[in-house]
Amino acid sequence: MPDFVGSTLKENVAIVSINRPDLHNAFNEVVIEELTSAFEELGKDKDVRVIVLRGEGKSFCAGADVNWMSKMVGYSLDENVADASAMARMLRTIRDCPKPTIARVHGAAIGGGVGLTAACDIAVALTSAMFCLSEVKLGIIPAVISPFVMEKIGPGHMRRYALTAERFGAAEAKRIGLVHDVVQTEEELDEHIDSIARTLIANGPAALAAAKRTLTDVAGMQWDAIQKLTTRRVAEIRVSPEGQEGLKAFLEKREPKWPNS
Repeated sequence: MPDFVGSTLKENVAIVSINRPDLHNAFNEVVIEELTSAFEELGKDKDVRVIVLRGEGKSFCAGADVNWMSKMVGYSLDENVADASAMARMLRTIRDCPKPTIARVHGAAIGGGVGLTAACDIAVALTSAMFCLSEVKLGIIPAVISPFVMEKIGPGHMRRYALTAERFGAAEAKRIGLVHDVVQTEEELDEHIDSIARTLIANGPAALAAAKRTLTDVAGMQWDAIQKLTTRRVAEIRVSPEGQEGLKAFLEKREPKWPNS
C-alpha cells in the first residue's frame, strides 16, 4: 500500500491525492516514487479518462521535505544525480501521461509544487493560492522543474521568478500561463474541474493521447519534419476505429460511441 499517495476512481475520473498534510504535501523520495507509479498505472488503465492531481490539507505541495533535503547535504555528486533523475522521471511521467491531467491547486505551491502544476495539462487554482520558485533562497536552483515550468510561462517570466524567488498569487499565475483558470472557493474549484473533466471525457480517448504525443513531438522540430510527422499522425487517427466512429457520428448527427470506453 502506498504511504503518501492515494487514488480513487469515479465516473472515469481518477483523483490522485498527495497525503502529507502535516508537511504541506512536501516531497521526499517515497512521494516521488509513489506519484510516478500512480501516473504510470493510471495512464494504462482503460477505465481512466482524466486524472486530477490534488493535495490534502492546507496546501497543494510545498516543495521538498526538509528531512529529505537534510539527507541530500551528505549525498555525493552521483547520488544527487540519481536523486534528481527520479524527480525528473516523475514530472515526465505526469507530463507525458496519455490521459489528460488537471492540477487542483490550493494553498502553497512552492518549488517542486510549481513543477507539478506545470507538468499537468491543465491547472485550476483558488484565488488564495500562492506560488514560488524558492530554490535560489537556499543556494540551489530550480533546474529539474525548469523545462516544465518554462514550457508554460516562457523564458522571460521564468527568468524573473527563478532569479528573484518572489512569491506570486493565482492572478499572476494565470497572467503568465502557469494556471488556466482561477476560482474563489473550494466548491467552485471542484465544480470547475469536474466540468473540464466532463468536457475531456466527451472526446476520443485515443485522439487525446495522440494529440498530447503530437504536441510534445512537434515542439522544437524543423517545419519539414513537423509536416511529415503531423500529416502521418492525422492520417493514422482518421483511419483508426476511434477516428472512423467520431467522423461517422458527426456526419450522422449522433453522440460517438468510443471504442474501449
